[in-house]
Amino acid sequence: MGPMADSTQTLIGPPQAAKQPHSFTHHGITVTDDYAWLRDAGYPQVTDKAVLDHLAAENQWFEHRMAGQKDKIDALFVEMRGRIKEADKSVPQKDGDYLYWIEFEDGAEYKKWWRKPVAGGPDELMLDEVELAEGKEYFRLGAISTTTDGKLLAYSVDDNGSERFTARIKDLTTGELLPDEIPGTLSGLIWVAGDKGLVYSLANEQWRTDNARLHWLGQPVADDIELYHEDDEGFRVGSSLSSNEKWLLIGSSDHETSEIRMVPAADPLGEQILVKPRSKGVEYDVDERDDVLYIHTNDTHENFRLATAPLSNPGEWTTLIEGTDAFYLTGFDLFRDFYVIEGRRAGLDQIEVRYYDDPARIEPIAFPEASYSAGLANNPEWHMEKLRLTYESMVSPSSVYDYEVAGRGLELLKVQEIPSGYDASLYATERLEITARDGTAIPVSVVYRRDRVGAGPLHLYGYGAYGMSIDPGFSTTRLSLVDRGFAYAIAHIRGGDDLGRAWYKAGKLERRNNTFNDFVDVAKGLVERGFTQSGRISISGGSAGGELMGAVINSDPELFGAVVAHVPFVDVLCTMLDDSLPLTPGEWPEWGNPIEDQAAFELIRSYSPYDQVTAQAYPPLLVTAGLNDPRVTYWEPAKWVAKLRELKTDDNELLLKTNMGAGHGGKSGRFESLKETAEEFAFILWQLGVEG
Repeated sequence: MGPMADSTQTLIGPPQAAKQPHSFTHHGITVTDDYAWLRDAGYPQVTDKAVLDHLAAENQWFEHRMAGQKDKIDALFVEMRGRIKEADKSVPQKDGDYLYWIEFEDGAEYKKWWRKPVAGGPDELMLDEVELAEGKEYFRLGAISTTTDGKLLAYSVDDNGSERFTARIKDLTTGELLPDEIPGTLSGLIWVAGDKGLVYSLANEQWRTDNARLHWLGQPVADDIELYHEDDEGFRVGSSLSSNEKWLLIGSSDHETSEIRMVPAADPLGEQILVKPRSKGVEYDVDERDDVLYIHTNDTHENFRLATAPLSNPGEWTTLIEGTDAFYLTGFDLFRDFYVIEGRRAGLDQIEVRYYDDPARIEPIAFPEASYSAGLANNPEWHMEKLRLTYESMVSPSSVYDYEVAGRGLELLKVQEIPSGYDASLYATERLEITARDGTAIPVSVVYRRDRVGAGPLHLYGYGAYGMSIDPGFSTTRLSLVDRGFAYAIAHIRGGDDLGRAWYKAGKLERRNNTFNDFVDVAKGLVERGFTQSGRISISGGSAGGELMGAVINSDPELFGAVVAHVPFVDVLCTMLDDSLPLTPGEWPEWGNPIEDQAAFELIRSYSPYDQVTAQAYPPLLVTAGLNDPRVTYWEPAKWVAKLRELKTDDNELLLKTNMGAGHGGKSGRFESLKETAEEFAFILWQLGVEG
């Protein structure tokens, strides 16, 4: 009888995975891994009965232990759902002859894509995600792209969470689907050659996009033409159009190096122009205006510069905007009459309008709060007179603005509506600096209710990898903790690029431990400043942030009262040693290559959460996984939980929930995903003993 066969059986204790002796040796170092069997040899198909039975038993234990929290979960879900406007639509944006927008209907998990002619006429429903998702446990729209003339719509769909999308083309004049169908894509869909061709990338066996391909409308997919193939298994290929839509840009990159080819969009089979050959550690991206290339690159300064080059000599780069320590230049956008640069100064978003004919004319867009997140939104046309922007902070709901470039005025178009009510004046936000053990000042964004008294519970969130910043934005779900007396803090730790490129480099490879130490030191600093007490801190992180969770509970378990690790990257050593896994070769620049480098092997092993589980007390822990997840494979959390169950010396909760029909992002749909957040928060409130 399998573990799920009899729902009436009494659960005596948590499932303990069997130990099956297994070991491997690299660089003369032997590592034992008694739970290696939890990886199904047939992956990505998972059919091994012992594996499935164990995951089912863990899911049953999760349901059993959380059963007493059902009322709390339901109440949190209703509360969170009440903050989402059921019937909602985006601000329409003009692109060519049409105004485009998206709309949610009452109760709908998914959105509908609408448009109407600028010249007047009825609203047209272009794509109905609700209909496409009907009857499916999982649904996600990948790319969506209309032709220049507005007659055809290309889109792609993943209906199992595996992140392999099937592309289809819809005739918007008739509503019919064309026979063209491209399975296995993992990319944008780019119209070229007068809307007769579609450029895309396929995911190969290892879930890597090593190609750019051209599909001619109406021709068999088997006859599609490979425009570019990437031979380095660590690089990924992606395509886009230049802002003026004259050029197809085919880019290939890993985490630290990039290379771009240009080909006329009107003639995608024409001669390709290589902008500059790849050089290890040099990243660049490119756009074009009037035969001048604009290049955003880190070749002379790690915080990037903006350079120009003549189209006739694309590799000869002349500085337009110098790279500096003070300003982190994150990107740029070209328009017909001006260009826009985006970046961060002291960790805060900056947007500046600049002019081709007057380099000294710089027009920054000013924002009112001391801590916020702002950026360009969708600005699809070459000739734009108003720029669409988004703005939010930890106390200010998401807002959409138009910025009139000539008059330099901001016009508020929409503020995120919270139907159950929200009064920003009840909340305060601060941006703190907490000194880490090596003397580095770590920024921390905190939000709390102004009527909060004393050192109450605190939730600390962090990520700290891949140079991804965690912006101090708004969250409606977060209010469910803050309104119950929590302070909510984001630790802007090294490994992200919150304070520039040097901040990212200071948390990767041989300096990886800075990320973990920063997070622990921020937690201790928040205790010292009276925000909370040791053991009253809940923490959460996902993916590489789940690795962070695993590392800090190994090093400082007593600090934390509840831990949630989403799809956690915790079996770092085994994964980085397995070059057959989808992501591994592309990850070596981030973590190091333990196959070739003994020092990298020893360093990764020293912090890999799975490898460092010891016989000690651990805080209460909720772990999630996705059976179809190609990024963090399901066996990483499963092995980690099995080893924790074996070795930990406490009686605290340890729960593993595996989504059997979803991938890295968990459940799809705007309300389904709220249920998982409600479970997470109910677990935290339960473990910290917070009522209400």
